[in-house]
Amino acid sequence: MSNATIDDKGKISDGYHTFDELYEHRNLLFIGLMKANPCLSWRAINHADSTNYEGWFVCGMHLSTGDISYHLPIALWGLLDDSHIETLLIAPAWDGHSSADVVKRLKEWILLH
Repeated sequence: MSNATIDDKGKISDGYHTFDELYEHRNLLFIGLMKANPCLSWRAINHADSTNYEGWFVCGMHLSTGDISYHLPIALWGLLDDSHIETLLIAPAWDGHSSADVVKRLKEWILLH
């Protein structure tokens, strides 16, 4: 285990990757999935209630198994430019999905394809 402090959680490692590295992988993999499926994908700065998190945007996909979404750092916004992914003024209403729901919906969707 890493010697990272509680205040530096992103540097905590399992001996192979830090949390920061794993989130970077997750963010880029999701962007890649969205770009491979632009007609299912969307991005927005604001949530459905017009609130937002400074420095972040919300993006998601309307899968046949249910919606999935993530907050991504605004620095990655440009990676979705020119990708035919819909840019919305406000995000679609959140259906209440949890992290566990996202995993379940992704697995089910993958099995269908």
